[in-house]
Amino acid sequence: MEIDLELLLQVFRGEAEEHLTALEESLLQIETHPEDREALHNGFRAVHTLKGSAATVSLSAITDFAHHIEDLFDGLREHRLTPTRPLTSHLLECVDVLRQLLDYADAPPPELRSRCAALALYDGLQSQSDPGSVQPLAEPPRSAESRQATEQRRSSMTLRVGIHKLDRLLDLAGEIVIARASFQQLLMDVPGRTGERLREAFRDSARLTLELQEQVSSVRMVPVGPTLRQYVRVARDLSIALGKQVRVELEGEDVEVDAAVIEHLKDPLTHMVRNAIDHGLEAPEARRAKGKPPCGKLVLRAFHRGSSIVIEGIDDGVGLDRERILERARARGLHPDGLAPSNAAVFSLVFEEGFSTADTITDLSGRGVGMGVVRKNVEALGGSVRIHGTPDRGTTVALQLPLTLAILEVLTVVVGDDTCLIPLATVIECFDLPREETGSASGWVARTGSRLPWIRLSELLSPDGAESAESATEVVLVHCENRRVGLAVTSIMGSQQVVIKPLSRLFRGLPAVAGCTILHSGRVALILDVKSLLDLADARADSATGSRAQQRREAPEVHA
Repeated sequence: MEIDLELLLQVFRGEAEEHLTALEESLLQIETHPEDREALHNGFRAVHTLKGSAATVSLSAITDFAHHIEDLFDGLREHRLTPTRPLTSHLLECVDVLRQLLDYADAPPPELRSRCAALALYDGLQSQSDPGSVQPLAEPPRSAESRQATEQRRSSMTLRVGIHKLDRLLDLAGEIVIARASFQQLLMDVPGRTGERLREAFRDSARLTLELQEQVSSVRMVPVGPTLRQYVRVARDLSIALGKQVRVELEGEDVEVDAAVIEHLKDPLTHMVRNAIDHGLEAPEARRAKGKPPCGKLVLRAFHRGSSIVIEGIDDGVGLDRERILERARARGLHPDGLAPSNAAVFSLVFEEGFSTADTITDLSGRGVGMGVVRKNVEALGGSVRIHGTPDRGTTVALQLPLTLAILEVLTVVVGDDTCLIPLATVIECFDLPREETGSASGWVARTGSRLPWIRLSELLSPDGAESAESATEVVLVHCENRRVGLAVTSIMGSQQVVIKPLSRLFRGLPAVAGCTILHSGRVALILDVKSLLDLADARADSATGSRAQQRREAPEVHA
C-alpha cells in the first residue's frame, strides 16, 4: 500500500500545533499555579504524544528534542525540580524551537540544530537554590464524575475539514434557499387539494432546509478561547522584557465566532496587548507610588452583542491623557486649534496612521503604526473599534466584528427600480420622510432631540440617476464611527439573512459596495458599505459648501 507522505506530514503538523498550544498553556498555568498537578500531567501528555507522532513520520530532530522536554517534565513530576520562572522560561523557549522545527522535514538548518543542542544541555538544576526544600505538588481532588467526563472528552473524535469545503457547503445551502423560493412561487399556482398537499410538503422541506443552513453555519463557528489564550504568553514575555508585572484574565472563552473572523483577529489583538503593556501599564515602582498593586491587570473579554462579537482589552494602567493627545494631534496638523472636541473624537485620533504619544522610538513602539493597523484590519471585516480611558484608571479598547463573514443580517430597501441591502448592525431606526422634505435631494430632520442630516440614497449611488426626489418617502438612519446620517429610499422591505457573494474582479473597487447576494426571487442585490456611503455624503456636503462659497465670491456686489 502506497503512503502519501506529504499528506501524512500535513496531518502531523496540524496535530502538532494543537499539542504545542496545549503544552504552552500548561507551562503558563504551572508558572502561576505551581501546585496544579493536573496542568503538569497535561503538559507531559502533550509533549509525549508529540514525540510519538514525530517518530511515526520519522522526524528525528523533533523526536530527540521532545525527549529533552520529557526529561524536564519527569523531574517536575518526581519533585527533583521546582517549577520556577527560569525553568518555565526555558521550557517555553523549547516550545518556540519545536514550532520552528515543524517547518523542516527533519533537515533543520545548522543554526537551529545548534540552538537545539544548546537548549538540551539545560538540566533544570540551574534554577535550584535548595533542592532539598522542594515541596511535593498537591494532587487536586477529583470526583468520579469529573474523571468520567474527562475520559469521555478524550474518547471523542474530531475530523479536520478544509475551510473551503465549508464555504462550498454554505454556498450550496444558500442556493437551495433561492431555489426553494422559486419553487414556492410555482406551487402557489397549483389549485385544489393537490396544490394544498404539495404546499404542505414544501413547508416541511423548507423547515429542514433552514435547519441545514443553520447547521452548516454552526460548523464554521469556533470558540474564541484558544485564540485569546495565545496572548497570555505574549503578555508574559513582553512584561519580562519591559521589567513590568502583568496578570492576564480571560473572560468569555466559550463565545463562538466564524473561523474566517478568527484568522483576521490575530494582528489587532497582538497590537492591543503590546500597546496595553508598553503604553498602558506602569512599572511596579510607579504603580506603588500611585497606591496600586505592583502587578498590573489586563483583561481580554469576549461577548455577543446582537449579531456581532465584541472583544475588549481592558488594562488598569495610566489611561488616556486627553491634553497630550490633542497637543500631538495639533502638532501634526490632525486637529485645528480653538476647537473643543468630545472625548470620543480626541481618543479616536490614536488610530490615525503615524500618530503616537511616545517620546522615544523603541523596537516595540513609538512609530504610530500599531493602533492604525487595529482599525484598518477591523474595518476591513465590516467592524468598528473604539477606545476610551480615564487618567490613572486604565484604558479600554473594544473591537466589534460580525459573527460571520459568510452570512449577514441586512435591511432590504428599494431605491427606484433597484433593490439594495444595508447591514442591519449599522441601522439605528427607520422613519417616514417629513412631507415638507419629500421634494428635496437632501436636508435635515429632527430626531431624538437633535438635527441629523439626510440624503437620498440614489444621489450617493448614482448622482445622475433617474429616480425623482418625490419617490423617496422613507429614511433609514445609519451610523458608523460616531457619524449618523439618514438615507432616503423609495421603500423599506424588511430584514433578512443573506449569504454574501464576492464581486467579480470586474466590479471590485466600486464605491460604497461591499458585496452582493442572490435574493429569493433570483435577482442579484448589492450589499452596501455604510462607511463608504458616509464618506460620500461628507464629500458631497463639502463640495456643496465649497460651491456656495465660490458663488458668493463671484456674485456682483450690490449697493443700496
